Amino acid sequence: MYGLVNRAIQCFLRDSFGPQIWMQVRRAAGVEAEGFEPMLIYPAQMTEALVAAAVTVLARPREAVLEDMGTYLVSHPNLERLRRLLRFGGAGFADFLHSLEDLPGRARLALPDLVLPTLVLTDLGDYRFRLECGAMFPGAGHVLTGLLRAMADDYGALVLMEHAGPGASPGSEVVMIALLDQSFAAGRRFELAGG
Repeated sequence: MYGLVNRAIQCFLRDSFGPQIWMQVRRAAGVEAEGFEPMLIYPAQMTEALVAAAVTVLARPREAVLEDMGTYLVSHPNLERLRRLLRFGGAGFADFLHSLEDLPGRARLALPDLVLPTLVLTDLGDYRFRLECGAMFPGAGHVLTGLLRAMADDYGALVLMEHAGPGASPGSEVVMIALLDQSFAAGRRFELAGG
């Protein structure tokens, strides 16, 4: 498993709950390293241990912790670059959804060794979508759900979303999306040229 995921867990816990919580989670997971190199490969068991420890230390359901981490990835000021990368996907939320299948390829342009899970979007009509996320780690679909909710807010769209369980491919997960109103509220300001 890439250190990118472990690093995201670390930053989410540290930035959202403080360095003491991160230290408690790290100790509970039996992880000696104080941090992770994003492009190194770490054992999948380490990622699972970190998630399980976070659930225990925070005393929150696994799904809620993972979804909050997804929201953090695009809403925290420290991660403005990721938000900007995602916003290049389209002018509206529907355009953004249709661009998700290209995201792993776009990311590899910047980081050739980066492996992101495949994303397969099925347009069900009437602004309803099925998004299947390839296997990364158990619960990655919940992270994706949180990320999509935050992006919907970013675009000002009114969206209903639910993690619908396993997908057709082994280890994949499905998120169902209903776009109720693409212009429900004023979205966050976005300009092509960064400030």
